[in-house]
Amino acid sequence: MNINDIDFNKLYMEQKQSTTFQPKSKKEWDEKAIHISDRIHKSIYNEELINLIDTKNCKSMLDVGCGVGNISLLMSNKLKKIYVVDFSTIMLENLEKEMQKRDITNITPINLSWEDNWDSVPNCDIVLASRSMEVTNMKDALEKINNKANKKVYLTYKVGGSFLNDNILNYIGKKINKKPDYIYTVNILYQMGINPTINYIKSEGKSNQYKNENAFIQSILWSVGELNGKQISLLKEYYTKFIKNAKEQKDYLCWAVISWHKESSPCL
Repeated sequence: MNINDIDFNKLYMEQKQSTTFQPKSKKEWDEKAIHISDRIHKSIYNEELINLIDTKNCKSMLDVGCGVGNISLLMSNKLKKIYVVDFSTIMLENLEKEMQKRDITNITPINLSWEDNWDSVPNCDIVLASRSMEVTNMKDALEKINNKANKKVYLTYKVGGSFLNDNILNYIGKKINKKPDYIYTVNILYQMGINPTINYIKSEGKSNQYKNENAFIQSILWSVGELNGKQISLLKEYYTKFIKNAKEQKDYLCWAVISWHKESSPCL
């Protein structure tokens, strides 16, 4: 067996199907959007990602899975036109409120999901998928964004198969099946004939975001689903011991920035 005998997209889909971290519905993301605070607009992740996006000779961008538009809002002064796509109507409403506050007029929201027909979505010089590639079929999603890009594609994917600290999971005795790591995406692109560039950036870890014990518990439940009474009690204990009285300690999540230029290969 060699690498060409391995179907990385099939392996990705199998692990995606079995992972504890299942995709959230539109309703769940709408509810989540209500509680997203200004912190997402102030994250170190934003500037670190923007510093890697080359806008030279580019006039337009398509931001797929834009959320509240934290990246597009900051990119709006670098490009003539930006289209943003998200399936959460509340996310897009929050984005439009920010556009009004900042007097930004060159961003057009589009309410669509990955599975919808994208014929009405315009091609753009740059396509960005920032922390939004939690898809069932990675190859199909990669082909979709590649087809919409005139010049360049940028996507980010979490390094490691979990958004949760292993220390928390071990403390409460919760076993999980991790989600596919970013390397699947790299290997799928390779088998599509694309040789991407890979960089790494960081964002604030979840422990920097917990305002109180309830927020901590709800965040864990959002990720792993149901927990039993004993595990909830242990979560409360963990919060008191390691988070409540250690707010100055910061942790970070690592993200792979996977990008490619359509007009040429860096190896040619």
